[in-house]
Amino acid sequence: MKIKERFIFLVCTECKNRNYTTHKRQKAAYKLEKKKYCPFCRHHTDHKERKL
Repeated sequence: MKIKERFIFLVCTECKNRNYTTHKRQKAAYKLEKKKYCPFCRHHTDHKERKL
């Protein structure tokens, strides 16, 4: 059985730029949040999930 997934953007919390794309399960109830490098801020910041 195939798992349904959807693509999402990861948005920097400081400069609000969309830097990364990833995917997660369609029926997942959680919001994805990761600490990633932002090339616009030039340091590691928290990135939150936004829909396409």
